Amino acid sequence: MTIVADSQTEPDLRHHGDAEVRDRALVDLAVNVRAGTPPRWLREHLAATVAGLAAYPEQTAARAAVAARHGRPVGEVLLTAGAAEAFVLLARVLRPRRAVVVHPQFTEPEAALRDAGHTVGRVVLTSDDGFRLTPGAVPEDADLVVVGNPTNPTSVLHPAAALTALARPGRTLVVDEAFIDTVPGESESLASVRDLPGQVVVLRSLTKTWGLAGLRIGYVLAPAPLVAALGAAQPLWPVSTPALAAAEACSTPAALAEADLAAATGAGQRAHLLRGLAALPGARVHGEPAASFVLVELPGAAEVRLRLRDAGFAVRRGDTFPGLGPDWLRIAVRDEGTTDRFLAALAAVLG
Repeated sequence: MTIVADSQTEPDLRHHGDAEVRDRALVDLAVNVRAGTPPRWLREHLAATVAGLAAYPEQTAARAAVAARHGRPVGEVLLTAGAAEAFVLLARVLRPRRAVVVHPQFTEPEAALRDAGHTVGRVVLTSDDGFRLTPGAVPEDADLVVVGNPTNPTSVLHPAAALTALARPGRTLVVDEAFIDTVPGESESLASVRDLPGQVVVLRSLTKTWGLAGLRIGYVLAPAPLVAALGAAQPLWPVSTPALAAAEACSTPAALAEADLAAATGAGQRAHLLRGLAALPGARVHGEPAASFVLVELPGAAEVRLRLRDAGFAVRRGDTFPGLGPDWLRIAVRDEGTTDRFLAALAAVLG
């Protein structure tokens, strides 16, 4: 583990996986949204909201559904236009003396903090430790800490105990759980934990499992005073009527059971991908992937990515994540047939 100060030589923090698939009809292994989504029942539910679009959005039912789903008071729930809006709101509302972001991870939290004028330090986890948090990794005087769980792009699921150990009076701990619903049983989640010292903020997204990236719906779980402050920083009616309907529908017991089944299916598909990667020369996966994607170290990965595009497959470049470089690729988990075709293409490129 190393701690890296703010630097002028920066990767592109605003590069995201969707940029890999905009220009060509490629098999998408770059974006971590579950294939084949939204499911039909959810599409029909959202389509039915069109008749009510003349009215302004009303959040009461959706907030209550999310609160009940996590066993929290309604005042501890803030609905947002995707988890990305939550990062912007936190950056605008909080006034940290020393903010640190645990990397490699989703870069939008750091980008939002910088845009709001904050100096951002980095705790960079390394492949030597399997990209896991180690005791003492986070500076004691950090009063804002941002960490993903499971972390994008490493796919590492940190134990809940390792995260709760970071909570303390005077510190805001932000845990990005955008991919936790790709983990069977949502193990290690802090979404329902309310008795930790300091301010613990959990961010959730409905994008990945339900295929709603274009709808923009996520939420914040946090102490009520902070939720109120963040809400005051939002524009009026920040979440659309269809997005509110999605938040409510995806919080039902039936939807949660479907999501957990999808997570279990994804775990089997991830194991299939990992077995195939292990058979390829030079490909190394560090740590224990737990989410809907894997991070691969591969010499010459930058060139491999371009050759894979020529073969019809898009994967996510790794050099835009602090702590990684040009020899890293992130690969989304897909069904076994798609994975086998990709592995064949990758083997041909490497051969």
